Amino acid sequence: MAQTSNNAAAGVDNTFRRKFDREEYLERARERERQEAEGKTKSKSKGPPVQRKPLKHRDYEVDLESRLGKTQVVTPIAPLSQQAGYYCSVCECVVKDSANYLDHINGKKHQRALGMSMRVERASLQQVQERFEVLKKRRVPGSFSEQDLDERILKQQQEEEERKRQRRERKKEKKKEKAVEEEPEIDPDVAAMMGFGGFGSSKK
Repeated sequence: MAQTSNNAAAGVDNTFRRKFDREEYLERARERERQEAEGKTKSKSKGPPVQRKPLKHRDYEVDLESRLGKTQVVTPIAPLSQQAGYYCSVCECVVKDSANYLDHINGKKHQRALGMSMRVERASLQQVQERFEVLKKRRVPGSFSEQDLDERILKQQQEEEERKRQRRERKKEKKKEKAVEEEPEIDPDVAAMMGFGGFGSSKK
């Protein structure tokens, strides 16, 4: 107790507590707030948002079967376009199967890389009418119709009936052959004496 009182009397600070300068930290907080405000204004003043085009239908056919059933040697150092799977040249990535490849090319990331948003442009009445006209011109004369459908159904039914008739005839022939094979061979004289003269006439 005497030692503690002597240190206090001598003016020695033995509390080991850090003392903070409030003015200094207030100034630092104000400076940080100013920098954050400037950062927000800079991010807002980067320019108008990018206006992306609406979705459009593909004007090409997706190739999913050209490499089907083919054998390919794959090495770790091969470029992405020569690795196993489906390669997307737009996003420069490889997808392992056709289902995921279709999901990828229809997805948001791929469409953004093509400069399109995921929104569809609303078609006007004139555009719909023009589309119908294009489809009518594309249609080949004498192509499939309801009458063709009826004829095809009737033809299919006739073919089915013919197949059934042929199956019935084959079954009858098999039964006749089996009956002939199982019929015992009887001497004609003995058969006549026993009154079985009608049997075995088919063998004569």
